[in-house]
Amino acid sequence: MRNPLKSRTRKARIALVGGAAAVAALAAVPTVAFASTGGQAQAAAGAQSSSAPKPTIVIEHGAWADGSSWDGVVARLQQAGYTVDVPPNPLGGVSSDSAYLASFLASVTGPVVLVGHSYGGFVTTNAATGDKNVKALVYVDAYLPAQGETINSINAQFPGSQITPAALNFVAAPGGVTEAYVNPSLFRSIFANDLPASEAAVLAATQEPIAASALTDPSGPPAWATIPSWDVIGTADHAIPPAAQEFMATRAHATVTKVDASHLSMISQPGVVTSVIEQAARATS
Repeated sequence: MRNPLKSRTRKARIALVGGAAAVAALAAVPTVAFASTGGQAQAAAGAQSSSAPKPTIVIEHGAWADGSSWDGVVARLQQAGYTVDVPPNPLGGVSSDSAYLASFLASVTGPVVLVGHSYGGFVTTNAATGDKNVKALVYVDAYLPAQGETINSINAQFPGSQITPAALNFVAAPGGVTEAYVNPSLFRSIFANDLPASEAAVLAATQEPIAASALTDPSGPPAWATIPSWDVIGTADHAIPPAAQEFMATRAHATVTKVDASHLSMISQPGVVTSVIEQAARATS
């Protein structure tokens, strides 16, 4: 979500047929509790050589957000000596957003740890497929889709998300696109229930809309099938049910960190999220 001190720029949306429904979003967190499961990530784990170059950390934000939602994590990673890029997510649909991110990744030299939040996980899962420079995937309160899955189909399999059509406001945008905003009066309870009301109000007021058609866009071959993955799961997430996140993480053989948090752990618990990203960077370097 947006930092209230930063201005934002809107990316032009690629025209996609709109649909009325809900898309994954964002919220916050307090206390921390860890739990890990083994898998590809642990098999790849190893001590990072002091002479090995640090990978570039590329972060993809989710819906109703911009890159400033990652400010706390970015500052910590930079202090630790990492180069960090947070390209804008156009929020126009899975196919076009993934193509944009894949093009951005092609401009990065050397190894990459790719991080995605919420809907951003859909994008990173598709953009990194076949990219040999992406050495690790980190998901934060995110979707880890399999081929053919949509946001709608995952939500139907694991009910409980509070992002429903009734929680959204739909706006006709240029090019025949229908864009979805979260009703500001519901924003805090869905996404930011563990953030101060004043901060949640700013996030609600400055949210970036997403093309409603993103809800029904199918995912392609998943990058997590061949790239080691890590996952931060907020156990009080009201946007993507924790049961859905755990199912997807297990299927992807991801190393899991659970935190007593809602959907915006990178805002309320930036230290925890930073630690997981650094674990992934060390294990794959």
